[in-house]
Amino acid sequence: MLTTLMISGCSMVYELIISAVSSYLVGNSTLQYSITIGLYMCALGIGSFLSKFIRKDLFNWFANVEIGIGIVGGLSSLTLFFANLHLESYAIVMYLEIIVIGTFAGLEIPLLTRIIEEDRKDLRVTISSIFSFDYIGGLIGSIAFPMLLLPHLGYFATAFLVGSLNLLAAVLIIFRYRKRLRHERLYRFVSVFLLLCMTGGMLFAENAGNMIEDGLYRDKVILRKQTEYQKIVMTRHKDDMRLYLDGNCQFSSMDEYRYHEALVHVPMAYAQNQERILLLGGGDGLAARELLKYPDTEITLVDLDSQMTTLCREHPHIAQLNEGALENERVTVINTDAYEYLEGCTQEYDVILVDLPDPNNESLSKLYTNIFYRLCKQHLAPGGVLNVQSTSPYYAVNAFWCISRTIESELGNVVPYHLQVPAFGDWGFNMAGNEELKQQHPLLEDTRFLTQENLPSLFTFGKDEQTAEVSVNQLTKPVLIQYYNEAVRNWE
Repeated sequence: MLTTLMISGCSMVYELIISAVSSYLVGNSTLQYSITIGLYMCALGIGSFLSKFIRKDLFNWFANVEIGIGIVGGLSSLTLFFANLHLESYAIVMYLEIIVIGTFAGLEIPLLTRIIEEDRKDLRVTISSIFSFDYIGGLIGSIAFPMLLLPHLGYFATAFLVGSLNLLAAVLIIFRYRKRLRHERLYRFVSVFLLLCMTGGMLFAENAGNMIEDGLYRDKVILRKQTEYQKIVMTRHKDDMRLYLDGNCQFSSMDEYRYHEALVHVPMAYAQNQERILLLGGGDGLAARELLKYPDTEITLVDLDSQMTTLCREHPHIAQLNEGALENERVTVINTDAYEYLEGCTQEYDVILVDLPDPNNESLSKLYTNIFYRLCKQHLAPGGVLNVQSTSPYYAVNAFWCISRTIESELGNVVPYHLQVPAFGDWGFNMAGNEELKQQHPLLEDTRFLTQENLPSLFTFGKDEQTAEVSVNQLTKPVLIQYYNEAVRNWE
């Protein structure tokens, strides 16, 4: 029963590891999780079917299965990262990995059931016991992965740890029932040796992960941190420092001022008042830096990841770049989900800036829906302005105009604009208000890119940045993810 509990939890974690790593490396998390679950269930059926051909030496076969799944599963993260870096056929490696692990896992329960049945001779008790512990183990694995394993160990050490548990299950069976195994000395040596190797892999996983991860980035990695919500990586090449969240570049220190000046100063010029500001996202403090150039602003910054805001407050390079904005007494940092904050907030704001990552997964897409913008509208003061970073109108044209149309469906008055940011290319925003938008104030002069003279050029779009009809992104029908993922595939 202990073995059943262990192997079931391990099987669940392998599914989650493969899905999470593939989402991190390739994107489109819905597709990755769906393929992993579907293919894994099919492979379980294959393994269960193959078990009927095993007629004797059940303990040997069970030991073989646990050793096999321990090796393949323990190396799963390493294999996927290696395939992404050095092979063109990442999907094939991923599918093979799922099939092999799933087939092994499909053999486990039938073999255990027959082993227990041989001793107890009571199929009713055997089946109920096996499946009870199997389902409980699955629950333990599904909870442990996101809450304990991934945040504290990362992908590599988690895979090695779970592989060690499978090998430990093999060791338990081999030593407990050694008299019922053929070649039990060989099995004892191999299982213990592999368990030690897998444990060693877990201890050195961070070094291996750092070496492999360095290959994912063009420049030298100077910081890496796995939080409960995302993987933070910072790179540096000469004077260019870049911050990545889950592999996606958030800013380059060489040109981030262009992005943040456009994000902040355009809506501030169009807002009737400039005192009460809500910044959703922007945990790096760079948008807050621009907002603090206005002497009367009071800024509420809402960012989900407390480790992100702490890092950008304390890390000397980022703190220098954001000029200590997150330490300023006029900035109130609240670490919670932006959607939940708007649902529970009663405050009205003169300007709401939505500086969130691109909508490349379901949780982020929720923050680009009509319902989310309806919540934003409810918290806009009279004459207030909402501004949303809206990805690229050139590289992701349908996604950009989908965001624009979704905002328009709730606020009515939308003004899209864009500019060139060398690190990103052509990048766009959608500004909206609860009244017709007109410039109320001259642009702030303390800028490096924006001027009153070049402001009109931001509102002009070329023919190749227009699109046909797009749908509104709804909470119950998140079409934006499809538009965004299509753009990613086209440009890959």
